[in-house]
Amino acid sequence: MKDEREYKSGFVTLIGRPNVGKSTLMNQLIGQKIAITSDKPQTTRNRIQTVYTDSRGQIIFLDTPGIHKAKNKLGEYMVTVAERTLKEVDLILWLVEPTTFIGAGERHIADQLRQTDTPVMLVINKIDTIKKEVILSCIDAYKEQCNFTQIIPVSALKGENKEELLRLIFSCLPKGPQYYEEDTITDQPERQIAAEFIREQTLKLLSDEIPHGIAVAIDQMKERSGGHLMDIDATIICERDSHKGIIIGKQGSMLKKIGTKARIEIENLLDMKVNLKLWVKVKKDWRDSDFLIKNYGYREDAAD
Repeated sequence: MKDEREYKSGFVTLIGRPNVGKSTLMNQLIGQKIAITSDKPQTTRNRIQTVYTDSRGQIIFLDTPGIHKAKNKLGEYMVTVAERTLKEVDLILWLVEPTTFIGAGERHIADQLRQTDTPVMLVINKIDTIKKEVILSCIDAYKEQCNFTQIIPVSALKGENKEELLRLIFSCLPKGPQYYEEDTITDQPERQIAAEFIREQTLKLLSDEIPHGIAVAIDQMKERSGGHLMDIDATIICERDSHKGIIIGKQGSMLKKIGTKARIEIENLLDMKVNLKLWVKVKKDWRDSDFLIKNYGYREDAAD
């Protein structure tokens, strides 16, 4: 039973350069995999909203694309989504690597943060990869960059300091209503998460350049009568004919591997068996086409 007088709620965004662990941290905090992760930059393309609820209140997390120098229209869209979010939330979590070197990417983010009135908490991630004494040097290096409300070291991968981070987030949030039902984990449609799980496997299994030119469209997602099996037809869109051959692989071996691994993730999400069929299509330079970017779900109104 929640105490209405003490109940806190608010919107919290996770920002940082690509590949600092934003999606991993968000999945860790809510206790379930919703956002896709990989060791390649620019994995997150849309703003992903997830919900954490306990007796203290409700936190709505927004995982945004990494802030980076855009190279095409899709990149411009991703940066716009990330930077616009800064003004729309109650608290910003800025994730950084545990290092004393503050590069141009971090300095650009610090400039953005100094222009907003939103409180900022510095989260130093990946502390499982360094010696403890390095953390203090890292804090010293960063505390000059911005007026932080809190600074906390964590390991998103191992869950280290997870509970302390949640406590600090609640301490920064205003009293407010419960926006979502207690069992809500995300406002993302299942179709969108399924498409992202397929794209995640292309990021993990294919060579560096190809996955950035990939989109995934769910053509059909239909539950069979009885509710024990979901049929999903999906198309992987790539930019080059040569990429299509690599995605399919010798005698379809790579496409089968992508489908098998994605199906396991989707089954965990839906809690039922999945029959997943994949196709591959070429749409040349779709990342520079306003029409195709919107067609594959990257619309600014979709991030509202």
